[in-house]
Amino acid sequence: MPGATSDSGGGALVPLSSETKQSPVYPLRHSVGPPVSPRVSVCWARGSSLRVSIFQQKSPSGGEGDSGGEVIEVKLNGGDGEISDARWRRIAYGSMSPFAMLQSRRNSVSTLSRISPSPYHVDWWEFVMEYSKDINALLGSPRSTPASVIEDPKTVLKKSEKPTSLKAAWELMELFYADKLSQAWLPERLIDWLADYDSLFSGSCATVHSKLVDFQNELINIQTESGLVEAVAVLISRMPRMRLELGDGRLGECYKAKPDFIKAWEKWRAQITKLDCSAYWIQCNHLQTREGLKNLLQIMVGNTNSLSSATYHWLELYVSHFLYVRPFTAGLESMHGLAQKCIQLKPVPRSQKLMGLLLGILGENTEVVLAECSKEFGPWMVAHAIELMTAGSDEAESLLCEEHYNLGELSIQELHRLVYAQVLSSHAFTWQIAPVYLTSCMKQGMGLLEILLCKQPVQHNELLHKNLEICRLYELDSVSSHIMKIAGVHHWKHGRKGAGVFWLQQARDEVRLHKIAQQLFASVGKSISDESFKQWEGLIELLGSDSKTAGGLEFLHKYRDFKRSLKHIHDGKSIEAARQAVESLMLNASEKEEAELAILNVSI
Repeated sequence: MPGATSDSGGGALVPLSSETKQSPVYPLRHSVGPPVSPRVSVCWARGSSLRVSIFQQKSPSGGEGDSGGEVIEVKLNGGDGEISDARWRRIAYGSMSPFAMLQSRRNSVSTLSRISPSPYHVDWWEFVMEYSKDINALLGSPRSTPASVIEDPKTVLKKSEKPTSLKAAWELMELFYADKLSQAWLPERLIDWLADYDSLFSGSCATVHSKLVDFQNELINIQTESGLVEAVAVLISRMPRMRLELGDGRLGECYKAKPDFIKAWEKWRAQITKLDCSAYWIQCNHLQTREGLKNLLQIMVGNTNSLSSATYHWLELYVSHFLYVRPFTAGLESMHGLAQKCIQLKPVPRSQKLMGLLLGILGENTEVVLAECSKEFGPWMVAHAIELMTAGSDEAESLLCEEHYNLGELSIQELHRLVYAQVLSSHAFTWQIAPVYLTSCMKQGMGLLEILLCKQPVQHNELLHKNLEICRLYELDSVSSHIMKIAGVHHWKHGRKGAGVFWLQQARDEVRLHKIAQQLFASVGKSISDESFKQWEGLIELLGSDSKTAGGLEFLHKYRDFKRSLKHIHDGKSIEAARQAVESLMLNASEKEEAELAILNVSI
């Protein structure tokens, strides 16, 4: 394969997973004498793996461990190993039904709108939200809390499910694109999102959210010299939040109307100032406690320096501004500007796949969002997340759904569906769900579906019936007939003559059935011995008792009756049956030549 090698891996054609280092290397032994030119062979192996074979000349030393090459399987992986191959397949199968349902609803809405636009007005985003919730449920829960051991001492504790970047990315796109009810509470919803997935950004490092959770747990049993800690805890628990409701474990008091929130906010800030000047601080003799609580008050009043020193990464500083500095931030433009300032204050220490996606969303840059989804999460994410993007942005819908001449008059949406369908088609476990995505592409989907179905192996009956069922589902009668012809020829060539004739009859392939009849007549039709007659009777049983359903094999039925009548004459019975059999045999002009040869052969 052409291309320069790179030790750093930055210019790799495909990303390689860490499993490559542990991949076993198999020796390739051969007895080819010198000279041997070194050769490299690359081919697909199981799943998304490449098999690389190196063929070279054996070493002159001829040691015991010497070989003439090596073979290694290299696994291609676009992610970081968060999700296993088996989990990906479960996600692929689980997301098929919500996707198909959404496409069916789109077709129904489109049909109804053409009939009469006004009476059938629907909020499309509600359908998209239902679709998004179904997909989100497949990706797991952000945090899985084990059952209480106190309630059930016999309960076996299981390891909590770790949040994944894929689920975090999906919820982020749902938040900004699909959920119209959250548009007025975007900053607050973003705060909740970070609370669920802060570990993806910080790793093992402590964050403000994790420290706050620990502080909440310690408040239950903490004992101090004064009511200072209790007063700070009350202020934290009563912090005004401009949102509809608070989930379990969230701090603050909800206010739905802006005037009510402003009034509560000013009162809350005044209480913080009053506490900062109270005599409680003199009664607190523990220096570390006093300094920590003072710093906490500075964070709550929005001191920029305190916020910057307390936060770990820019995103944590970003949502802290929503909580303590700018609670009325609205609009993606202002949110994007604030994000840029936070990045300058807290540069990113390492690359994180969600950061590029978030900045693309805040910058309202559809191309960047699409590129980040493709680069970090692969074809599945792009094919399904486009539904969210087109529902939440008219600009994105115009860009992604418009046909492009340089793409063969395909839209970007259809192109990524075809890419994902190709990925599904390349694996034996997932090709069956590729038709759902191919049929959603109006331009090239059906043609590629026909190619996919015709390329499936026909030697296994279960797979063959599955293939034919897909043809029936999408009304591909011509493809179904072609597949049955292929199956019939395959079984016939491999000695399964009964199965071959059956599938050719199902396909109504008169031409091949007639040729088979000629071959059968040439092999067993030249003798009226008892053994040959038994073989003939057995073959007729395979073909069926009704000669009209035998297609091109109808001549064999007539010839069977002719031979049976000749056997009756040999036994001294009436010749009337023989005469009728000859007339029936000579009736079809296309079979006249075969009939004459048959009668001549029997006469001899």
